[in-house]
Amino acid sequence: MLARRLVSENPDFVRLSVDDLRDMFFGGIEPPPKEEEFVYSTLGALRDLTLRHGHSVILDSTTPKNSTRNFLLNTRVERVRRLLVVVMVEKNELIGRNHERGMEGVVEAWDKAWENPPPMMPIMKFRNNSLTEFETSYYVLNEVLRSKINPYKRRFPAHLYPKI
Repeated sequence: MLARRLVSENPDFVRLSVDDLRDMFFGGIEPPPKEEEFVYSTLGALRDLTLRHGHSVILDSTTPKNSTRNFLLNTRVERVRRLLVVVMVEKNELIGRNHERGMEGVVEAWDKAWENPPPMMPIMKFRNNSLTEFETSYYVLNEVLRSKINPYKRRFPAHLYPKI
């Protein structure tokens, strides 16, 4: 929902999705593990091509592992601002949402796979426990993405925004 909305409201943004690529390549079935490298290599190539054409890229992917995050956020294309958006939802809320979708046990599996992002990775925590939280987080994210000076830029004047 977040990535699709950002793309619909920002004409220069392009959304690339791991799940959409899997669906295109393998018809909605879970591909064999050996094919994951193919899917991610394709995603990386599409990311770089899109960036070279001057678009901003949203990589719509749930990535609990730092190795995958590093791959997705690192590109040889110059002057790219990187930002990992971590959607924060209280566990009880998430279990309820997954129950409504018939997805039992997903939260527990996610907890086992989750790795905290490294301290040097640029992160924005996007709160999504309610529609009000979503809209507030969305507003802040849009302001950060549109700003000329923000804590995610490489040449950021740190004295303007002290670390909290």
